[in-house]
Amino acid sequence: MKHFKVWFILFIMLLMYSCSTSSDDSHNNTVIEEETELYFPPISGTTWESSTPSDLGWNEAALTDLYTYLDEKHSKGFMILKNGKIVVEKYFNNHSPNADWAWFSAAKSLTATAIGIAQDEGIININNKTSDYLGSNWSSLTQEQQDVITVKHHLTMTTGLEDNIDSPLIWACTLPNCFTFNSAPSTRWSYHQGAFTVLQDIITQNSGVDFKAYFETKILDKVGMAGSWNNVLSLNIFSSNTRSMARFGLLMLNKGTWSETEIVTESYFNEMTNTSQNLNKSYGYLWWLNGKESFMTPGPQQTFQGFLVPNTPSDMIAALGANDQKIYVIPSQNLVVIRCGESAGVEQLANSSFDNDLWGKINAVIN
Repeated sequence: MKHFKVWFILFIMLLMYSCSTSSDDSHNNTVIEEETELYFPPISGTTWESSTPSDLGWNEAALTDLYTYLDEKHSKGFMILKNGKIVVEKYFNNHSPNADWAWFSAAKSLTATAIGIAQDEGIININNKTSDYLGSNWSSLTQEQQDVITVKHHLTMTTGLEDNIDSPLIWACTLPNCFTFNSAPSTRWSYHQGAFTVLQDIITQNSGVDFKAYFETKILDKVGMAGSWNNVLSLNIFSSNTRSMARFGLLMLNKGTWSETEIVTESYFNEMTNTSQNLNKSYGYLWWLNGKESFMTPGPQQTFQGFLVPNTPSDMIAALGANDQKIYVIPSQNLVVIRCGESAGVEQLANSSFDNDLWGKINAVIN
């Protein structure tokens, strides 16, 4: 647990850039619901249609307990969308609808989507070696070691590079001397910030525009998000308001298409949101996946049996960030759930016990 204490110190530094249960086995089963057309809010303005919990037959009495729990767990913004419409939107601890908050590693899923768009446009191919896009000196590996690492290995956290997760500055570093050999690619799953960050460099060096500009044009503007990237040390941190997080979740609920506008192809979306390797079956292309037989977490080289979040439906996919930033997408129920805020109590980089406890409260409302 030593590295989590180190990370606590690092993320306290980053917060200046921030904006503003028992398990029930029945929740493990995906319920196939009748298809309902999704609603998409206009690209500009604040109009967003809503439904009420009573319209949906939800247990309104359980909302008070949910809100109390979110408040006690240092939440800032919380939303639930059903069929694209807002059912719950609540702000806590002096946060507001227009205030921004850092996504931390939940923004990895934004980058994975941008990579898919770049592949759709023929700029890159994720099956090609990283050296094709960053040159022959992007790491300190031998040429033979380096040339078997592909873009897909970066998307799946299986580059085999030494992660140095106990040393956050080296873990996040993207200089060639920070990328050293640990094992052959595809033989070790390791949550490695620096190896992830070079995906943004690949877009910058091959699209003709900076990654931030590419993201803004290809994703942010097309779905009506508002937000910005800020460089902190070796990290590129994305911040936005809570509704922008919900917009991205809605895009993913519709498999990469906003209303009738395809943002990323459904074929890439399906690859991105399914098991990408056999080491951590609960990980896609920078997306976390529920309903798999086992999972790994950032840090220890240990595999845990069971679902990532037992209290959620098995088809849940999630963008998860440090200090409990959450974008949950539940296709079988046409749900998107957003939580941003300070740490709920357990300092971890992605999933935490908070996920399951929170969903215990949510299930009391929606089931």
